[in-house]
Amino acid sequence: MREFILDSEYIELVKLLKLIGIAETGGHAKMLVGQGEVLLNGEPEYRKRAKLRMGDQVEVFGEQIQIRSAE
Repeated sequence: MREFILDSEYIELVKLLKLIGIAETGGHAKMLVGQGEVLLNGEPEYRKRAKLRMGDQVEVFGEQIQIRSAE
């Protein structure tokens, strides 16, 4: 499991996918979300701009990312 350290209140799902390198571009990230490839806290997430906060867990292609606080 990978961790993403959040230094603000939230991060949008497509931005996270780009930052951690799962998606090559914003369009690629939107396509992954639109096709139901992304799970948020164990459920399919179709909102491209879903706000991820501390404690959320994202899964894409079997890779899990835990959202943690910088504090």
